[in-house]
Amino acid sequence: MPFPTPVLRAGAYPSYKSPYGPKYHYQPNVAGITSKQLFRYGLNAGAFGGVALVGVLYYASGIPRIQQDILQKIPFLRGYFIHEIPASDNPF
Repeated sequence: MPFPTPVLRAGAYPSYKSPYGPKYHYQPNVAGITSKQLFRYGLNAGAFGGVALVGVLYYASGIPRIQQDILQKIPFLRGYFIHEIPASDNPF
């Protein structure tokens, strides 16, 4: 009968752990992605998404439907996108 390997026998004896050594702990993960990485990737994706949204709104700001539904509801931009026609220029 073969003797158990040292790894299997190591559980019976407590091993010495130095108070000055590194403090290892279990890092929970799913497929190698930790919560810290997920938060960082989400923050980066949100920043790029926000910049992309501003770019699309800037590109589409000439469309009247975008002006009325989105851009006129922003408090500081409201006056820039409201175009009132004077009564003298109204043909009706």
